[in-house]
Amino acid sequence: MGGLALLFAAAMVAQAAEGWTEYRARPGTGSKVTIDGTSTVHDWTVEGLIIGGTVEVGPNFSTDPAVAKVGKVDLKSTVFIPVRSLKSMKEGKPYSTAMDDIMYGKLKMEEHKNIEFKLVSMTLKEAPKAGAPFLFEAEGELKVAGAAKTITMPVEMTAPEANRLKFSGKVTAKMTDFGIEPPAPTVGLGLIKTGDEIKLGFDWVVGKR
Repeated sequence: MGGLALLFAAAMVAQAAEGWTEYRARPGTGSKVTIDGTSTVHDWTVEGLIIGGTVEVGPNFSTDPAVAKVGKVDLKSTVFIPVRSLKSMKEGKPYSTAMDDIMYGKLKMEEHKNIEFKLVSMTLKEAPKAGAPFLFEAEGELKVAGAAKTITMPVEMTAPEANRLKFSGKVTAKMTDFGIEPPAPTVGLGLIKTGDEIKLGFDWVVGKR
């Protein structure tokens, strides 16, 4: 009975997955996340080159502009960004390990090693045009430093080559939305204050499993 039950369960899973295709993160293919912010001294930028996770697309999802239909699409995704991979940057070069350490502390890296995003829904906003990006609105749960918040953001999708998809997006948020007090480094006697608002942007390349 145990063996029959296992075979039945496997058949049910296969049936549920029918028509769905999985894509996975592909390191070294141009994925990048940037976080831009301000302070009383200067603007600042943080970058990371690791975006992990998967995308699953279902029967009503198509990369063909002639077939794709406006509205919600069958797309599931979970994404993670290792906090340790984030580095402060200036003019394309690493900027400050001291700033990095402050950032890791604010993000509670020891307890929460990743920034996470789980997609709730993906909606194609307008009929796509040949050669142009597909324009979506994504809704999902963004978790930073252990605190979760539902966000919506515009996302563009292209298919740069066979069996690959590239998603790009930008969203504005506040540190305090996630229980993070904007840093005021003691090295500046508390006179250096970081702005609450940040802008997060990403390019994420995934490949068919």
